[in-house]
Amino acid sequence: MTFEIALTLGIIGMALFLFATERLRVDLIALIVLLAAAISGLVPKEDVFSGFANPAVITIWAVYIVSGGLFKTGVADKLGSFILRLSGSGEGRLIAVIMLVCGVISAFMNNVGAVAVLMPAVIGISNKTKIPASKLLIPLAFSSLLGGSMTLIGTPANILAQGILVERGLPSFGFFDITPMGIIALLAGIVYMVLIGRHLLPVRETASDSQVARQLRAYIGEVQVSPQSSLVGKNLHESKLGESFDLNVLSIHRDGNLITRLHRGLIIEPNDQLIVEGSAQNLMTAQEALKLSIQRDTDVSLADLDTEDSYIFEATLSPRSNIDGQTLKEVRFRDRFGFTVLAMWRHGDVITERLRDIPLHFGDALLLQGPPGRVEALNEGNDFLVLQHVDFERRNHDNKAPLAAGIMLLVIALAIFSDLGIATSMVIGSVLMVLTGCLTMDDAYESIDWRTVFLVGGMLTLGMAMENTGTAEFLSSLLLGTIGDLGPTALLGGIYLLSALITQPMSNAAAIVLMVPIAVDTALGIDANILTFVMAAVIGASTSFVTPVGHKANVLVFGPGGYKFFDYTRVGILLTIFLFLISMVFLPLIWPL
Repeated sequence: MTFEIALTLGIIGMALFLFATERLRVDLIALIVLLAAAISGLVPKEDVFSGFANPAVITIWAVYIVSGGLFKTGVADKLGSFILRLSGSGEGRLIAVIMLVCGVISAFMNNVGAVAVLMPAVIGISNKTKIPASKLLIPLAFSSLLGGSMTLIGTPANILAQGILVERGLPSFGFFDITPMGIIALLAGIVYMVLIGRHLLPVRETASDSQVARQLRAYIGEVQVSPQSSLVGKNLHESKLGESFDLNVLSIHRDGNLITRLHRGLIIEPNDQLIVEGSAQNLMTAQEALKLSIQRDTDVSLADLDTEDSYIFEATLSPRSNIDGQTLKEVRFRDRFGFTVLAMWRHGDVITERLRDIPLHFGDALLLQGPPGRVEALNEGNDFLVLQHVDFERRNHDNKAPLAAGIMLLVIALAIFSDLGIATSMVIGSVLMVLTGCLTMDDAYESIDWRTVFLVGGMLTLGMAMENTGTAEFLSSLLLGTIGDLGPTALLGGIYLLSALITQPMSNAAAIVLMVPIAVDTALGIDANILTFVMAAVIGASTSFVTPVGHKANVLVFGPGGYKFFDYTRVGILLTIFLFLISMVFLPLIWPL
């Protein structure tokens, strides 16, 4: 082993550690890896940043823009609306239809976007059929990962694998070449989930179920402001009810009217009756300090707050949210969005105290209360995804959906029948989405998951280091020396399992950067079909089923489903093994070794 190989392996080990611990963002980790490869001289200085100009990176951000057009115009929404009519109310059939629809959508738009589009519909179906959302949302997330393997643009990992092959002048995939194996993987996942997986899925209460209602009942009370109270004449912000007493004002009864449109500038008047959320101890402390009268003969429940003028509904951070890691106080949530947070669901636990000081994270589910007129604006923004109690039509109302679908078909046709290549075809599609008004230019920028762009651009530099130093060839020779005597099928299985293993702590795109060079060198070492081995790496990297942090689609359903960490493990390990066996049977049949 040379010094350069040892150094490259050290950088790979560092990256794996940082990805697994999640102490830093994935895009920052990728930039650290890039700088480590540059400073150590493993990559020539003129090539350090070439990953960001790679056609694979261009294709990825263009795919996000085209997906944003499909999302914004409601193309995927229309497919989602057919789910309940197709499936009926049977749990097994419902899971099968949800997974099939999500898988098909994920083949043509990014899988996180597909989950974001369908999750509100699935939760609505859960409410209508009385099937717990926890029985439906993991199948939804898993099917998005499986469906992404059906076309070349289904996931960044597919695009990256293709880019690496093209860059090295090796045989590559056509747009639909991977579709047969992708269909088999999706159908295998559906069969597993209907016959086995659904019996392993938990029944969990979510942020709008009875457990939350029971907890909130102990925290919701009514107090009357006496004329002598120091609150009289102050606005809600000046009252310091939240900061000093951890009391959250939900609404105000004044002169027989109910005020639900609360804002920090609303003045408190004598004899106002405040509906507040807070512990009995905090209420008593505020009563003595502020001359308030607790209305003990009233029994305010969660249902009392869900009226025509004040909705109770559930929301989660959207995939494009920019407020991940910020507290409700820091983002001035009530003033900015017009809603009060009643409770937060995180890692299976209900949180009702000091909500304003808790940083928000992807996967959190929030129980919100506020005016119905502002729900649509909240849903149309980039920060939150409304999950239920929504009666309005989502997305644009200008009937651009057929146009967006036509642009998507044009992109596919250009990629298949022209010499433009996938990158150019996707950029044409993204420009047409803006020119035709399916998206504004601002919408286009906001549609791009810049973390993935920086992740891929930075990790491609590590891929160059692996090739320049011979690290990929070294790791391939280790694999050949360990199990090479068992034959090509054993090596194929080794590539698949190694890819499936390292994709759990890191993104599948990062896993592909590491695994495709090893897969290529392994295939060349035994004079086998390169495409078979690369496809094994691609499918293995899509099996992020074992933990909720393995993929953003898993994180997105974590809070709304009320899941705990090992719920994914219990369902996902058997699915990973099942897909491995299916792949070992069909991969050599589709691409003979």
